[in-house]
Amino acid sequence: MKSRFIASIALGAAVVLGATGCNMLAPQATTIEYSASDGRNVPESGPLKVRNALIIANEDGSLGNLIAGVVNSTDDDLVLNVGIGSDLQTIPVPARSSVSLGVTSAPMLFEDLDAKPGSDVEVSFQSGEGEGVEVAIPILDGTLPHYEEFVPTPLPTPTATP
Repeated sequence: MKSRFIASIALGAAVVLGATGCNMLAPQATTIEYSASDGRNVPESGPLKVRNALIIANEDGSLGNLIAGVVNSTDDDLVLNVGIGSDLQTIPVPARSSVSLGVTSAPMLFEDLDAKPGSDVEVSFQSGEGEGVEVAIPILDGTLPHYEEFVPTPLPTPTATP
């Protein structure tokens, strides 16, 4: 009788461990942070959070529009510094608000990208007292219908007056 009881306990333990053992060794997919869209989430670059950053470029990759969501969860008005090569631009982000770069705000255009759609370009992000980070941001074009309206048009060239 005792051996049957011990055998049933052992069998029950084996079933429980067999059914749940994989979770002890494998990472849980829901705890892995990743960018779930076409853009990239920017790691900590200061108090502002930059989400789903991507660049929509014209066909030859000479002009790009930075698209991203920027969230300011602090009580201070802050500025996001964004740079590609020597081109540095800033955008104010009011306290306790968010800004949709290039979508609901004016386009953040970068000239002379020298990177065609389908590639990545190194973009630096910095805010507040943060050190800032450089992240490889994907460059897309207007092939997908939901990106068509964000493809930048070439800036007019200034003409000399006599």
